[in-house]
Amino acid sequence: MRAASYAAWPEAFAASVTPCSSERMASNWPGLSSSKLNSDLAVRKIFASVHLRFDIRLLAGRLGEVTDWLAGEAATAALSIGYFGASTGAAAALMAAGDRPQTVRAIVSRGGRPDLAMPVLPRIQQPTLLIVGGADEVVIDLNRQALAALAGTKELVIVPGATHLFEEPGALEQVAVLARDWFRRFLGA
Repeated sequence: MRAASYAAWPEAFAASVTPCSSERMASNWPGLSSSKLNSDLAVRKIFASVHLRFDIRLLAGRLGEVTDWLAGEAATAALSIGYFGASTGAAAALMAAGDRPQTVRAIVSRGGRPDLAMPVLPRIQQPTLLIVGGADEVVIDLNRQALAALAGTKELVIVPGATHLFEEPGALEQVAVLARDWFRRFLGA
């Protein structure tokens, strides 16, 4: 019997500016045989502090603790784990995944800042999908730099006309389909 897959969302900063984005994403993943955990790595204290909001090591450590807990629990140990991160959460996902190459099997970044994890990108072997809005020129450039540094299977998808938060009609749904397909492909879901 094949185990279900599991995706964790490290929405460290994006959740504070796009409420319910993770729930909207998950609702657009029909047919993906998975369990979902929205791991809000940043508490109110972090949202109140720009310094802590960009403390990628702190956020990655929290995500790593959740991942290690899941891997150690009998009910979830056999699940395939994938990370979905937005904004600084994407950098946290990459850092945490870099420390868990055998546990985390795929990564998706939405409007992410993978450049904030640049030192670990050359050792990321997990398949990584970077999704950026076409109107988010600065973040497109940062993601292109990160793409060049990533070692494993990698892809950059630019959603035409979308801004950083993907608030345009249909933009977040496009991201959901891209993420769903990536996880189906690499988690075996």
